[in-house]
Amino acid sequence: MKQKAAPIQPIIPAIGIDGLLFPIEKLKAHKDGTLHLAVSVFVFCGPNLLIQKRAESKYHCGGLWANTCCTHPHWNEAPEASARRRLQEELGLKLELKAAHVIEYYAEVSNNLIEHERVQVFRADVPHQNLDFNLAPDEVADIRWTDVRELKLDAIANPQNYAPWFKIYLKRWSELGL
Repeated sequence: MKQKAAPIQPIIPAIGIDGLLFPIEKLKAHKDGTLHLAVSVFVFCGPNLLIQKRAESKYHCGGLWANTCCTHPHWNEAPEASARRRLQEELGLKLELKAAHVIEYYAEVSNNLIEHERVQVFRADVPHQNLDFNLAPDEVADIRWTDVRELKLDAIANPQNYAPWFKIYLKRWSELGL
């Protein structure tokens, strides 16, 4: 019986101690806790934020709620192009994105992995919540719109339901530039 090959890991930009970018496999960056680039997207309809529940099969933090979507730019991919790609891949959305702030964080996540990221945050605003979603089931288990104030309170009351980086975002909300 032929063995299934391990999935090819994308090459993403990591940040060296000299501040210069170098290529690294995504999983290696997460195993070693190497500082690397990432993007996070936040889609709003008025005061409500679109959040997603990560698919159970994700390599870390499956079944937890997080921001609208996030990813890592591929090597030589611009952050905005990466954010647009992931919004389309995970949710089937094509939206106008506006760059917000850059935030850096370190978080231990599930499966002995580490998120040590410098994140370019993006915002999109939509006029109504009835968007034409096309959810990727291997990425997204569920979505919901929620008031940000209520979300912050729920994350405090039920932290086990939220991805570690999303709890950091909620605590450092004013730093996101949203």
